[in-house]
Amino acid sequence: MSLFTRDYDYRLPEELIARHPLARREDSRMMVLHRGSGRIEHRGFGDFPGFLREGDLVVLNNTRVIPARVFSDDGRVELLFLEAVGENAWKCLVKPGRRMRLGHEVCVGGVAGRVAEVLETGERVVVFSAPVDLSTVGRLPLPPYFDRESEPEDEERYQTVYASAPGAVAAPTAGLHFTPELLARVPHAFLTLHVGVGTFKPVQVETITDHVMHRERYVVPPQTATAIAAARRVIAVGTTSLRVLEARARENAGSVPSGEGSTDIFIYPGHRFQVAGALLTNFHLPKSTLLMLVSAFAGREFVMEAYAEAVREKYRFYSYGDCMLIV
Repeated sequence: MSLFTRDYDYRLPEELIARHPLARREDSRMMVLHRGSGRIEHRGFGDFPGFLREGDLVVLNNTRVIPARVFSDDGRVELLFLEAVGENAWKCLVKPGRRMRLGHEVCVGGVAGRVAEVLETGERVVVFSAPVDLSTVGRLPLPPYFDRESEPEDEERYQTVYASAPGAVAAPTAGLHFTPELLARVPHAFLTLHVGVGTFKPVQVETITDHVMHRERYVVPPQTATAIAAARRVIAVGTTSLRVLEARARENAGSVPSGEGSTDIFIYPGHRFQVAGALLTNFHLPKSTLLMLVSAFAGREFVMEAYAEAVREKYRFYSYGDCMLIV
């Protein structure tokens, strides 16, 4: 077990970053990591249902990415609407910051706004005179490593087929591989975690325990809590689902009751998992909290070995990339 950030680094050739989705969601490759034997398999995502056993439950995050990227009417300010914090009030990331100091005004879609607060993190709380129609003025925010503007195909493909709870600024990408047909073949339940921009924040400290984790809102519906309690094994789809399960279990002596709240749980090697018995996840950025979570679940050495093999085998990485099933 290592708590040094440098031990979660790896070299990724630029050409392996998947900047566009495949023509069909289900055509992604799936690397399977068998923790018990240390074996690595190379499969396709269409094989996923075959790895389920009787009594398994697949838990997915049904958050929906909102068109949160907005430009002011004069084109001089870019805002990322992160979270509604009051009536017509939004917590926003802004560029450039000098144009959005305390008290400064901005106009978005004909609606006037004023900077009511500058947070220690640099985010602004902007209070608008009326609701801002993001569906009209906003664009889908894409991960920075795509290094491109959003395109029409992203409107569909950067959402899961079951996305139903608007509020995220990034997709829970492990779920992007599912089609309605594949989903119908597996016993499943939904929770919600609204993925924030902090998911892309790199760990910039030498020791990972010094990293300050971002906070995200979640909901566990009653029917999902009931299904989890009855399941023999829970398969978490994505690090976001896993974080909710573990956060609820930490607060409730190992059980996952229904409810809502927010969590800043940071899972890294040494964490004792209480709920999930398997994890479906994509390939994550070097030195990221997501890679540290996966390393906690499967072991750092095993995960780094698998990532090296994924590079050799030319798997596609990140949000539109291939996936990994850890059993």
